[in-house]
Amino acid sequence: MTEVVHTRTDPRLGDFALRTLDPVADAALLHSWVTHPKAAFWLMADADLAGVAAEYTRIAADPHHDAFIGLWRGEPAFLVERYDPARVELAGRYPARPGDVGMHFLCAPADAPVSGFTRAVITTVMDWLFADPAHRRVVVEPDVRNTAVHALNAAVGFVPAGTLALPAKPALLSFCTRAQFTAATGPAPTSSEGPTTVDPQDSVAHLTPDTWARANRLLVRKALAEFAHERLLAPGPVGPAAAPGEPGEYDVTSDDGTVTYRFAARRLALDHWQIDADSITRRRDGAELPLDALDLCVELRGALGLTDRVLPVYLEEITSTLAGWAYKLDRPEIGAAELARADFQTIETRMTEGHPGFVANNGRIGFGIDEYHRYAPEVGRPVRLLWLAAHRDHTTFTCSTDTDADTLLRAELGEDTLAGFATTLTGLGLDPADYLFIPVHPWQWWNRIAVTFAADVAERRLVLVGPGPDEYLPQQSVRTFFNVTHPERHYVKTALSVLNMGFIRGLSAAYMEATPAINDWLADLIDRDEVLRATGLTIIRERAAIGYRNRRFEAATDRYSPYRKMLAALWRESPVPGLEPGRRLATMASLLHVDSAGGSFAAALVAESGLPAGVWLRRYLDAYLVPLLHSLYAYDLAFMPHGENVILVLRDGAVERAIFKDIAEEIVVMDPDADLPEAVHRVRADIPDDEKLLSIYTDVFSCYLRHLNVVFTDAGLLTEEEFWRAVADCASDYARRVPHLAERMRRYDLFAPEFAHSCLNRLQLRNNEQMVDLSDPSAALQFAGTLTNPIAAFTRRA
Repeated sequence: MTEVVHTRTDPRLGDFALRTLDPVADAALLHSWVTHPKAAFWLMADADLAGVAAEYTRIAADPHHDAFIGLWRGEPAFLVERYDPARVELAGRYPARPGDVGMHFLCAPADAPVSGFTRAVITTVMDWLFADPAHRRVVVEPDVRNTAVHALNAAVGFVPAGTLALPAKPALLSFCTRAQFTAATGPAPTSSEGPTTVDPQDSVAHLTPDTWARANRLLVRKALAEFAHERLLAPGPVGPAAAPGEPGEYDVTSDDGTVTYRFAARRLALDHWQIDADSITRRRDGAELPLDALDLCVELRGALGLTDRVLPVYLEEITSTLAGWAYKLDRPEIGAAELARADFQTIETRMTEGHPGFVANNGRIGFGIDEYHRYAPEVGRPVRLLWLAAHRDHTTFTCSTDTDADTLLRAELGEDTLAGFATTLTGLGLDPADYLFIPVHPWQWWNRIAVTFAADVAERRLVLVGPGPDEYLPQQSVRTFFNVTHPERHYVKTALSVLNMGFIRGLSAAYMEATPAINDWLADLIDRDEVLRATGLTIIRERAAIGYRNRRFEAATDRYSPYRKMLAALWRESPVPGLEPGRRLATMASLLHVDSAGGSFAAALVAESGLPAGVWLRRYLDAYLVPLLHSLYAYDLAFMPHGENVILVLRDGAVERAIFKDIAEEIVVMDPDADLPEAVHRVRADIPDDEKLLSIYTDVFSCYLRHLNVVFTDAGLLTEEEFWRAVADCASDYARRVPHLAERMRRYDLFAPEFAHSCLNRLQLRNNEQMVDLSDPSAALQFAGTLTNPIAAFTRRA
């Protein structure tokens, strides 16, 4: 005897229901479904009738697994299985949570498919599962090759968490909470259109004692290492001092002398402390204490120079960084070797470290926990941007010479969306010709624009016209979005008034005005320079910028004020259209990625390439370092070339070329008298001669290659000497190719024995709301003596 367990009326397709399954009576029906060619991923293509009956009899007898027949308009139309993933299918293969429920569904083969049918089926199944309050999260594990079901899962709120090697298939593990399902399907507003109800327990499920302890151990390791590197801490040897590069034991004592941290470490080039996380202990009066990054900052606040004003905010940034790390530790991991074969955006969302030098590198102060789950890049959840119509009297739009506002917006939004926006304006009695359209981060609308700019909204200088049609993924920089609906369309960078790693991440309308001209100038310079062209370097241009100017706040504030940076955006080219066949993309941050088992992303690429590690490294350096050296020596031009600002083009695992991004806010021409077009004058700065090489020494050697050296040496790819010799050889070979720059290379000697030790954490510890004035970057620098130049010993001068 079967019974109906759930019903739902779809607004377009009518009545759906679920009834219990009879393994004997339904066997013939099930056999016709599961053996059909369209059910290949069900893995029962060769089953006979008796085998199907036996399988569903087994499921009916299993207390943790059951099956149901789905009805559409009263007729059998789909099959559903429900199971406990902690005991069936996935037992021991993922970090299960209370309230998890697993699900499979299969639509019956149809001669005439009905548009929207499978979407209605999965919505019905999810509606049924979440009708049980005990179910807090649905777990699915479809075959990684079943791209159709991945898209369907995403449409109802599933977020991929990684791949699993199951006995019968490679699976894409994905999760969907009740809040995610509600946000994706309604009737509550979607995450782009407004706040959604988030289960309070689900929102902090990653904050468990185990993950918190693991996150603290990792962040304490990083804090001890980076604060020692910047000479804020002076670890003392325990026993005889270890030779450089050899393991030794060290300790650090708290300001008041009562707490001691002890750890094993190797001291490498550039005064890098490679600390064994598992070796760290913390003791007070002989009693061992748990590791706690917050306590470390308080116990060492004097050594760190944390003032009463900065300390509480810094502790909040540390807490947020820990919480983000706990989230990353809690989700199933994609191993480094597998990640190295993944697509561009999978790699982007799987980065765990953030900036390798900054300790508090994931502050994001301003995000609530529900907003973290919607907008944090590691969550990997698509976002639809909101759009405002901004009155032209208060709005500035600038663009590259080869486009205009109308052309750009039609390409980005499409005719139908623009027509809908115009209809919204005319419905309010407004003339669309008086307005320009601005994309807005949903958080910014709900938390800033709708409140702080309420007068502008009320007086119709700003009009919310609705969400855009495309879905975007937030990038590691938080406020920049990659279009996943149409990857060939532009990135969108938005203003976001949250505090993250030393800055409120707004965008200034006045500052954005020159952005396209700066990008056009740099693209032309690269195109005209033979050396830069030979490296394959390209930039993805910021082709248009728009900013809204609130006259009242401008009258009340100076140019540094976050109130002047609340409403602006820019469009940056996507690297996808220019990608040659057989190539793929990866953020350069990925080269530093190491998984929990010690697997190295870079080592996986080296293995894939089949090249000796030294040859692989040299190809990378030719693509990355040579353009930076030539820009400095030929043009006094410096970039901010950290891992998030560089995209690598890979071919068969090897680096073929580099793409630089985030141009207008980051580049500087270090000569105040440089002959530049008037629109580009903003990038000029008066940098003292003795600081110009810091654009290589600090930003490249200390902030990036210092960490990559550890990756290569820990993976056994190269010795430390071999790594830095490769860097030196790259620089020497570049010098021989540009004899006309010999005098400048003597003046700014890259092989000098030592250089000034410019420190990043010191900037944030001093002022964690405005680390640097971008118009005068030299003024903010914090120094701590000198560092021995790791390439000085390998110079090859004629």
